[in-house]
Amino acid sequence: MSEHTEIERGVHNYSAEDKWVKPNDPAVLEKLEWFKDQKLALMMHWGPYSQIGLVESWALSDADGDWSRDDVDWEEDMEEFKRQYFNLNKTFNPIRFQPDKWAEQAKKAGFKYLIFTTKHHDGFSMWNTKQSDYRITGAECPFHTHRYADICKHVFTAFRKQGIGIAAYFSKADWHTPYYWAPGMERKHHMWRGPSYDPEEYPWMWENFVSFTHRQILELLTEYGEIDILWLDAGWVGKGKQDIRLGEVVAEGRKHQPGLLTADRTIGGEHENYITPEQTIPDRALHIPWESCISIATSFAFKYEDEYKSLREIVHALIEIVAKGGNLALNVPPQPDGRLPRIALERMEQLGKWMDRYGEAIYGTRITAPYFEAPFAFTKKENQVFCFRLCEEEDSVYPTTIRIPFQAKVKTIEWMNEQQDIVFSQDDEGITVELVNEETTHPIADVFRFTLA
Repeated sequence: MSEHTEIERGVHNYSAEDKWVKPNDPAVLEKLEWFKDQKLALMMHWGPYSQIGLVESWALSDADGDWSRDDVDWEEDMEEFKRQYFNLNKTFNPIRFQPDKWAEQAKKAGFKYLIFTTKHHDGFSMWNTKQSDYRITGAECPFHTHRYADICKHVFTAFRKQGIGIAAYFSKADWHTPYYWAPGMERKHHMWRGPSYDPEEYPWMWENFVSFTHRQILELLTEYGEIDILWLDAGWVGKGKQDIRLGEVVAEGRKHQPGLLTADRTIGGEHENYITPEQTIPDRALHIPWESCISIATSFAFKYEDEYKSLREIVHALIEIVAKGGNLALNVPPQPDGRLPRIALERMEQLGKWMDRYGEAIYGTRITAPYFEAPFAFTKKENQVFCFRLCEEEDSVYPTTIRIPFQAKVKTIEWMNEQQDIVFSQDDEGITVELVNEETTHPIADVFRFTLA
């Protein structure tokens, strides 16, 4: 593969394994080991767009309108629509937002770190930025007088109290600031996701945007407590014409946040400390740090009457991802009023109960061959290997004899479903176990603990 190769799967392409550059900062390497231990993140897309139940930001980009503007009777004049969209800040008032309750619910569900959208491409800041009035604490936003008005501050504080790590999601693009989509500077009616002008023809304008972006990032990294990860979206803003000189702001940020991880998506190189497949799982194990962001329903942003994944689908995705060396960032979008959707809370509660029972086979593990061979998945911790057999509900007969494709010599096997040792035999091709199943329904997975010889 070339150094510019991307994998064409999921919602967006993602960087190939050979684009990863191992950091040379010992603190960053140490934080990457922390990252690989976590396995399960709560991702949250939330902003004024949640009021209309629409995909976040993308309808503003004319070039992306073919997929982001469906199922809506739009204004004929899309410039008028954009004005209406940007005015959503004037009605965003999530008065039922309770950050401590969010954090408690996340802790019970087994989430180990939070990826929270501080700003999406539409430019609306969910913190008290001093760089723009287009923010949650701005005078035009009715929520600005609420005691939790600085949403990022209160979310980050509440989650830290529960021992949950913090990743600040930040869009490098900003479609609201005049430094990016610039009125009077070659402003076009048909806009794309990039700037409305050529940065090489207007270097002073681009420099204004770079300075604006650096100041916003440093606000988050210096005024909002400990940040573990700077999660950077808008992968088209990178080197070349759209160079924001990321290295400068990261170096400054790490003076305040030693070991800070940066996830500069799809860019490759020294600031993409881990790779981020979206709505997909790689087809093989990756021997570098990675995290797949997958929505609990169909949309990253809140969508009315959305269709939610079952607990079985969520756990199967988690097991496959961990067996292939990654973390699952499960996106749960808050409602416009500030609460988490009822069905999402039900799934989170169910997930927490499953993790309470089987979490030791997930958290803090590392990959081990044969990784994932459906329906089997494997993880390792010291001299123990955990084997999962993913069980489907449609199985008509529950098998009592299972053949497991694992060749390393095993001394004992415990069936964690029944918390008992089982009789097994092993040959050069694998392991055979005999199960006595007392469950009347199919489990989500059979989980075995192998103690290696």
